[in-house]
Amino acid sequence: MKLADKFTWLRGFLAPVFFVVYFIPEWTGLFGRVSVFVMIPLLAVAEITDYFDGYFARKYNEVSDFGKLFDPFCDVLLNLTVLLCLTLSGYFPAIALLLIMYREFVINFVRLMAAQKRVAIGARKGGKTKTVTYIVTGFYTLFLESCKRLRFTLPPFTTAVVIALSVLCVILAYASLTDYLISFRDVVFGKKENTSPTGN
Repeated sequence: MKLADKFTWLRGFLAPVFFVVYFIPEWTGLFGRVSVFVMIPLLAVAEITDYFDGYFARKYNEVSDFGKLFDPFCDVLLNLTVLLCLTLSGYFPAIALLLIMYREFVINFVRLMAAQKRVAIGARKGGKTKTVTYIVTGFYTLFLESCKRLRFTLPPFTTAVVIALSVLCVILAYASLTDYLISFRDVVFGKKENTSPTGN
């Protein structure tokens, strides 16, 4: 396995680990405060693997069609896991999560259609911007949950910021989806079989 792919695998593996760490206090009634000092560093490690897989893929010329598909897949796996945790905790609106999940399902379908024509659709700039917004939302809301577990009092407007971020996440998600559909319409819906993707 290529070094870049190992970092991607790690990101995918840490997604369910984060879910367990996040909910252990609720399931057991224990480790509430301890979890604060585990889940934030854990998420930081998981997210930074996205930088390292891209760095080593370019450094060692390991860019591959598999990597172009596997990298965004693990991004989605991790970020949807985080957003699900925050939704179940009452921070992130369920309708926003549902809309984001619909978007990701459509993108996966588009990638499958393109793969049938031997085209690997990698992450585009709009998709990366969307992912960064997911990450910012995740860390910000995780900070709020951490303060709650540590019994700190925060001003009411802090939760309103989460709503604003959730709206931004949905807007960027569908702006990115529109970009994919327009950019690869010939590959997905046309008859071309050897079109090279314009993103990476």
